[in-house]
Parts: sequence; C-alpha cells; structure tokens
Amino acid sequence: MSRERCYDEGTQTHPLSAILEKIRDADMVLVGIGEEFDAEKQLRQREEYRSLRQELDGTEEAWWIPALNRYYSGEVLGAFKKLAELIQGKNYFVICVATNDYVWESGLKQDRIVAPCGGSRKKQCSNHRSCSASLKEKGIAAEGPLLLSGEEKENLKICVEKRDWKHPGLGNCPHCGASMVLNNVYTEQYDEDGYLEQWKLYTKWLQGTINRKLCILELGVGLQCPSVIRFPFEKIGYYNQKSDFIRVHEKLYQLTEGIAGRGLSVPENAVRWLEGL
Repeated sequence: MSRERCYDEGTQTHPLSAILEKIRDADMVLVGIGEEFDAEKQLRQREEYRSLRQELDGTEEAWWIPALNRYYSGEVLGAFKKLAELIQGKNYFVICVATNDYVWESGLKQDRIVAPCGGSRKKQCSNHRSCSASLKEKGIAAEGPLLLSGEEKENLKICVEKRDWKHPGLGNCPHCGASMVLNNVYTEQYDEDGYLEQWKLYTKWLQGTINRKLCILELGVGLQCPSVIRFPFEKIGYYNQKSDFIRVHEKLYQLTEGIAGRGLSVPENAVRWLEGL
C-alpha cells in the first residue's frame, strides 16, 4: 500500500490497516461481490453502451446483457485479482452476483465461488422448462447448462461488436431443437442448475463458520438482489458473535444496528477500493 486511508463512521475513524488486519486475523472469510462489479452505473454514462442496453432491456434477447457487460467492463478484472491476493491463503468462499464472469478469471479458487445470477460462460436450452418436463416424462436425464467453447465465446464477442442479437451461434438443444441461450437471470427460463452444485458446497462451508472467527467482507452489494447476499450476510453476522463485518459500497455502506458494534463501513466504490489497496 502506498498510503493509509481512514474511514469515518460517526465519531470513530477506521484506518485501512485495521480493516485489513481483521481479514488477516480471521479463521474464515465470507465474501459477497455485488453489482458494483458489473460497473453498469459507469457504463451507462457511455452513449454506445447505453444505446445497446436500450436495445436489449425488456426484450427476449435480454440474456445478452452479461455478455455486453463483459465486453465493456474488462477493467474490473484487476479488482477481482486484488481480491484474490487479499484473501490468498485464507479459508474463504465467494458469492458473486456480478454477471461479467471475471470472478472466474481472478485467481480465486474455482471450487470456492458460486455465481447464482449466472453470466455468459454457460449456455442452456431456451425452452428449458418444457424441455426438462418432456425429458423427465420419457425418463431421460436432461443436460444441465454447458460451458461455452472458446469458439462460442469469440462468436459472442463478435456479435456484441456487430449488435447482432439474432445469431448467437450457440447451437440448438440436442433434445428438443430449441435455440441455446446464455445461462443467466436475464434469460426468460433461467436454468438454476448452472450454479446449484456450487451453492451446495457453499451452504456446507457455511455450516463450518459456526462459532468460528469469521470475517464477512461485503463488496459493492446493493439492493438489486438483496436476498442473495445483503440480507443473509447481515443475519450471519448478527448470530455469529465472533464475526467482523466489513461493508464497502459507494452509497449503501450503512450497517444495521445488530452488526454495527462489530462492523466497519467504507463509503467508497468497491472496485475502486480494491484497486487502491
């Protein structure tokens, strides 16, 4: 670190070194990565991105949005890598609702990440519900979301550049023939099987935090999907009296009364905060 930063909360001042010490001293670290890492607020200030989002929002092609975010928000990868350095050697688990998939390229352990909102690294049948139902009736196991090939990833990039939403080149479902789409929450029939195995690992890991010295690090988590990270993390912090809670957000950095005594808040964009470490 080139300089020490301090954060005021009420009458108390918390130096950055004190925050980092809480992370280092913890037995386990629970990390939540929020929508600030998709950088949509910053991206919408750019005319080109804003125009593309207007083409996709509210349409049946909205499943393209994570690919669009990935194409335009590549600079956040550096922040993800700083996070990996920060918690290296710790017993951690990361829950990420950002959809640009850079969390998977950060150096974080792949089996310690769950991304319940999906992204653009997997594809699924666009007719998921009907397809799965018919396969179940026939006693055939439906294939879950599949990882994209390198060629498919490159094709997505080209399609974003050309604003060509009708020809994704992801192929067709081998079972029902419907077109394949990206596996994410913007997809009309989102197939949650894409993350459920990792979620099971997360819940099992979480059981091990009981009565352990836990550091909860919440980064850039707003109210886009509060039931995934923000509210559950507050509950975990409230019941685990050995936990420390660190919340970093540009605007929604405030702590609830139940965790304020063991919590530190940082009123700063989480991406910029990590980049400055």
